[in-house]
Amino acid sequence: MTTYQLVIGNKNWSTWSLRPWLLMKMAGIEFEEVFIQLRQDDTRAQCRAHSPSFKVPVLKAGELKVWDSLAICEFLADCYPEKMLWPQEARVRAVARAVSAEMHSGFQSLRQQMPMECKAIHDPIVMDEALQHDVQRIMEIWQDCRHCYGQGGPFLFGDFSIADAMFAPVASRFVTFQVPLAEPCLSYVKTIMALPAMQEWIAAA
Repeated sequence: MTTYQLVIGNKNWSTWSLRPWLLMKMAGIEFEEVFIQLRQDDTRAQCRAHSPSFKVPVLKAGELKVWDSLAICEFLADCYPEKMLWPQEARVRAVARAVSAEMHSGFQSLRQQMPMECKAIHDPIVMDEALQHDVQRIMEIWQDCRHCYGQGGPFLFGDFSIADAMFAPVASRFVTFQVPLAEPCLSYVKTIMALPAMQEWIAAA
């Protein structure tokens, strides 16, 4: 049996750490958590001991190191096909991968102006045009996925998948900054935030 170590950063801030951590918890994949304190003088040196990119998260599987959240999720999907971490139908899986990749590479205004702070509640932010575009696009993704593919459960593609792990930090941001949401986005955020694993993460933040 493979022994995993997941190297992560501060739970209050580290969106990239949350994604594979939440996926592994939801999938019942056991791992040892290795914590690195971010925003410290020695953070880079600590990261260097684990990650060739000098960043977290990193998944260690024996001698193998997998850095980058989406790469970790894809690796786990390959290792555990029985856990169905992506939707099973090819065309639906393609959409799930597309929205996950879009989250992975985009939404820079959201990242800069609405950082994740799991333990905080801020006054609603005054959004500039770029941030409005990011928020609107995310809501469109959620609405489309729930409408087209979410009939089998409360998540974007019915059952919990990598796509939900990728968007979980956004749900937290929307709560922190009190972003007004209509259905089905409001219910989706409540579903993500109520997950026992998500509550465990927030309690430890």
